[in-house]
Amino acid sequence: MPDLRRQASGSRRAYIDWARGIAVIVMMEAHTLDAWTRAASRHTRLFADAQILGGFAAPLFLWLAGVGVVLSAARTTERRGSRTAAVDALCRRGLEIFLLAFLFRLQSFVLSPGTPPALIFRVDILNVMGPAIVGAALIWGVVSGARSTPRLVAAYAAVAAAIALATPIVRGAAFVDALPIWCQWYVRPAGDYTVFTLFPWAGFVFAGAACGALLVAAPGRSRERRLHAWLGCAGLVLVAIGFYTATQPSLYSHSSFWTTSPTYFAIRVGAMMAGLSATYAIAALLARAGIAVPALERMGRSSLFVYWIHVELVYGYASWLWHSRLPLWGTSIAFAIFSLLMYQTIVLRDGIVNAWRRRTRPITPEPQAVTA
Repeated sequence: MPDLRRQASGSRRAYIDWARGIAVIVMMEAHTLDAWTRAASRHTRLFADAQILGGFAAPLFLWLAGVGVVLSAARTTERRGSRTAAVDALCRRGLEIFLLAFLFRLQSFVLSPGTPPALIFRVDILNVMGPAIVGAALIWGVVSGARSTPRLVAAYAAVAAAIALATPIVRGAAFVDALPIWCQWYVRPAGDYTVFTLFPWAGFVFAGAACGALLVAAPGRSRERRLHAWLGCAGLVLVAIGFYTATQPSLYSHSSFWTTSPTYFAIRVGAMMAGLSATYAIAALLARAGIAVPALERMGRSSLFVYWIHVELVYGYASWLWHSRLPLWGTSIAFAIFSLLMYQTIVLRDGIVNAWRRRTRPITPEPQAVTA
């Protein structure tokens, strides 16, 4: 039977890896749908619904990164006995992710001849995730401490709300025009040079960190179970509030529900809160039934690896024969096959890494028997 303690309250919560695995699958669905579906199939209701589903991949990755910031900080502090060491490790991790964003774009530039060199500096999800992780780590370092959970949750929630509420204002602010052009790309969309911007996307990291702070403060199976019951209910309430406010006159002169609206930000955060609680409940039920889902957990642990290799395969020359040429049902089949291939790639990578570790691991000589 799977270790329920590990799934419910262990040092690594398996259900969070499940959630990451779901985010990976939704991400691949979104990208294959965008890259491979023909124009004639893009005007159907089914395609629009699939796009909405795919739109949850990026916020889910960012939100779970925020959850991971606080969980990782707590683990590092417990292991090393130093909050400073935890903040330092997380800041370095955020910086690594930020630098990986440019390395990823450099790879795309090399593998896709004819790409404008300026696209190396394109703002994508890793460009947003890295700085946001650094910011969340610094807040944790300043606010965390004995009995600091309410203050930490309030700080993260306040930053997330401020980013969401400021997004429509910042997008049209005149001061943005005075920034260097590459800095402008991080603040407001600039065509092909921005896929994501700090406003509102960084807000998901801080919203996730608030949830992570609550998880850290609820050790033990029963307390975490009660927390998820409340978290799921709070998420549904947030979704309801978001839909209600979306029907009211906007407070902003220029705002789009699908891109800059704080109401849609709230809806997505609420849906992810409820979704994580549902994932926890399903994981617990399957564990009691002795059912394990290692593939989904493994996919979640390899989310960065899958992101790194799959984008070029989906949008690059490897699949150019069927770019924008498949009907929706054809894209669905291709997506399923592609997902299986990505999982097998993870298995192959893990096998190679484990074999290399066994070869390079120092051999400890066996103690010789003492003779009389």
